[in-house]
Amino acid sequence: MNREILEDSGLYFITDRSLSRKTVIEDVEAAVRAGVRIVQYREKELSTKDIFEEAKRIREITKLSGVLLIVNDRVDIALAVYADGVHIGQDDMPYEKARELLGDDKIIGVTAHNVKEAVEAEQLGADYVGISPIFATATKKDAGKPAGIRLIEEVKEIIKIPFVAIGGINFENIGSVLDAGAKSVVTISAIVTKEDVEEECKKFIATIKNIA
Repeated sequence: MNREILEDSGLYFITDRSLSRKTVIEDVEAAVRAGVRIVQYREKELSTKDIFEEAKRIREITKLSGVLLIVNDRVDIALAVYADGVHIGQDDMPYEKARELLGDDKIIGVTAHNVKEAVEAEQLGADYVGISPIFATATKKDAGKPAGIRLIEEVKEIIKIPFVAIGGINFENIGSVLDAGAKSVVTISAIVTKEDVEEECKKFIATIKNIA
């Protein structure tokens, strides 16, 4: 498994059907063309059958380009489509059970809302943590109170595994996120709500390369 991509993934792309101006598949294709190296498929609205079919198509797209596919929450879907791993939240399947089901060769990322949760995830064996939310976000209704860039500064000093900064990040504030020490960031609404997803991805990728 190409885990080294996690160390410096740059723009970590997450799908969002509710915000997309096109389709999830079109968004993924655009992100991959732009040079994104990790795609997370996050879907809560569709039936399991439809999630499987869409995830299978995304796996085909990402595999052709050597892009990592991470499935949010759904270990069963990740296994079914041979994804590279899963991302689990604090209220999702426990890390230990996810690892038991997926095996050691798959990537598991864990959401952390504070330093304590980040440390716990690292101790359990997580491959990376998603620290969230940095700023206020409407993308995830249960994201919680924004932690600010201080969380980035604290986490980077304590854990050794890679981390991804998530939550309310856009062109206006990404500079402060990168200056605080983040090498990988997620920005959803600032990309998928735009007409040209590929171009927006390219802008963020370039910005991250120039500052991080």
